Amino acid sequence: MADLTLCELDALSLSRVIHGKQASCVDVMQAYLARIDATNPTFNAIVSLVDRQWALDEARRHDALLAQGRSLGWMHGFPHAVKDLAQTKGLRTTWGSPLFADFVPAADSLHVQRIRAAGAVIIGKTNTPEWGLGSQTYNAVHGVTRNAWDATRTSGGSSGGAAVALAQRMLPVADGSDMGGSLRNPAGWNNVFGLRPSRGRVPSWPAEDAFFAQLATDGPMARNVPDLAALLATMAGPDPRTPLALDADPALADPLRAVSALACDEAHWRGVRIGWLGDFDGHLPTEPGLLPLLERSLGTLRDLGCHIEPLAPDFDMERLWQAFCQLRQLQAGTRLKPYWQDPGRRALLKPEAQWEVEQSLALSAADVQLASNVRTAWYQRVLALFEQVDYLALPTAQCFAFDAATHWPRQVGDRPMDSYHRWMEVVTGPTMAGLPAISVPAGFDPNGVPVGLQLVGRPNADLSVMRLAQAWDTATGWSRRRPPAIA
Repeated sequence: MADLTLCELDALSLSRVIHGKQASCVDVMQAYLARIDATNPTFNAIVSLVDRQWALDEARRHDALLAQGRSLGWMHGFPHAVKDLAQTKGLRTTWGSPLFADFVPAADSLHVQRIRAAGAVIIGKTNTPEWGLGSQTYNAVHGVTRNAWDATRTSGGSSGGAAVALAQRMLPVADGSDMGGSLRNPAGWNNVFGLRPSRGRVPSWPAEDAFFAQLATDGPMARNVPDLAALLATMAGPDPRTPLALDADPALADPLRAVSALACDEAHWRGVRIGWLGDFDGHLPTEPGLLPLLERSLGTLRDLGCHIEPLAPDFDMERLWQAFCQLRQLQAGTRLKPYWQDPGRRALLKPEAQWEVEQSLALSAADVQLASNVRTAWYQRVLALFEQVDYLALPTAQCFAFDAATHWPRQVGDRPMDSYHRWMEVVTGPTMAGLPAISVPAGFDPNGVPVGLQLVGRPNADLSVMRLAQAWDTATGWSRRRPPAIA
């Protein structure tokens, strides 16, 4: 089977090809390494790439296991690169920071352990902003990651490298993480799928705080929904080291069960109610043309028999934003404060990281408690919204993909941005409520760069959200579009 054909296969098909011995793990590894060689110099999605001979030796070891009738799992022999915010045993993990440019962990993060156990060969890392701060992937260690559809544009972030590697066929599937849209925004701008799972669905370890730090989560990215469901099933499930993890969902007990659970007939969607939150009833500034484009795309759900209802959150969204910022500042600032306190190391923190620390220093215990109270009130309000509708829909960003040389937009529409992440405020509602939210391809901007739509489900309804995304993908066909070939 030709190299490019192997890279074009969706992940589940690739798994069948490997297990059916239509292509060896060495064939697959060679195909993907060739694809990385051809495309990564332009897009800079994969960093800390392992030695080629080591990767091929690992592929041969996986072939030998198959010859003995032993498969490690559905990802057996898959080349995989881990987001550079997760620890990888024996492989450099930098968090995009010059402070950790040469750090090599002694152990894998929990979800990396699970991906390895499913048979993947870890060949490198995917690029991320420094410390994952901001939805623009650049850092002083590895440089800028560029949009898979237009290398002059941003990839988004912080899982920007993962999204671009997927779209450019450098990886079969990818992992990422999300606090402020980091799985959703880059997926939207690169025409792939990114799922922020329900809080606790994919537990994180190691963790300095296993109880209070609940804003961020690891999660899957893929080129289609079945692949996404299979990777979620691989990453999900409780672990005794993570006390707030959700109990195992039987529908996500294994990858094949998760994929088969996606099936729904067309009648299932008749009468389903979708609440379109848009710009939060005028609260959010958006780039001209964005909302009309997404509203036209929502017509696809109407064609499936869904009812689209404009919906106002009926909540003080500025208050929610400030609460999100304070909880984020507490977590980011506490982590980065030791480096900030040392003037020499402080100079190696980007301005946005220093800002997070400085803001955190002004927080009182009462501020944090009040922010948590706001989060609780928002969760209760969301439950009330789900008495009116079955799903919520939102943009994945408030603007189109901007120039890759721009660190962050200083203005959106007619409104100046007062922080490096204010232009991503639209993603904070699902984060603060701990809801499952999937980014689905939703068309293209006037420059031909993809845009995305968030589909948000009830608490813990990860499978339900993926089912809607699968129906969306079947109806729209957006995900089957390919990025322009490299000249």
